[in-house]
Amino acid sequence: MPGLDTQYMLDLLPVLLKNLPLTLFMAFVGMGFALILASLLAIVRIVRLPVADQMVVVFISFFRGTPLLVQLFLFYYGLPQVMSFLTAIDGVTATIMGLTLHFSAYMAESIRAAIVGVDRSQWEAAESIGMTRSQMMRRIILPQAGRIAAPTLVNYFIDMIKSTSLAFTLGVTEMMGAAQKEAAGSFRYFEAFLDVALIYWVIVEILSFLQRRLEARLNKAFAR
Repeated sequence: MPGLDTQYMLDLLPVLLKNLPLTLFMAFVGMGFALILASLLAIVRIVRLPVADQMVVVFISFFRGTPLLVQLFLFYYGLPQVMSFLTAIDGVTATIMGLTLHFSAYMAESIRAAIVGVDRSQWEAAESIGMTRSQMMRRIILPQAGRIAAPTLVNYFIDMIKSTSLAFTLGVTEMMGAAQKEAAGSFRYFEAFLDVALIYWVIVEILSFLQRRLEARLNKAFAR
């Protein structure tokens, strides 16, 4: 049985890292859209707008209750069959759509819980000095809610980065897709996928470190 080919792993690293920008691009863009959508969903849930609230509940239930891979296949392979204008959608766009909708369903509940978790006295104090609801949310509630939700949102971003590895199932050549192609030609599947695992591991450790620094800074700022 052949042993671990470390030289092959070292030679493969530059090939995989060349596709890292695409992986990060999909994660950052997906996270940006997911934050915006999740915030809107959370506000609808808090305000409890008629009809819209029920629609948001169904949205969250669907995207939390079905696998991300199934959702990606629906966007890339399914929707173009019923909506012809989506036939031009590519794998990267479908992946970003899937990441956005999937993770916004989770993040919406975290943001909603963080907003509701702000002490009621803060709301009453803002109202007592004549702040409008938008001023209250922008200046008082959201900064405190952001501190509460930040660790959870960073965790979702870490999960989103790892979930970009599913993009190769849509024909996207990101890190996982590149590893699959290289391994298919060399039959060194273990080394190729171990390289990918190590790269993701390093990225997650860096983000976890930044998360701890962020939490410490936020706790220090609010402890004053």
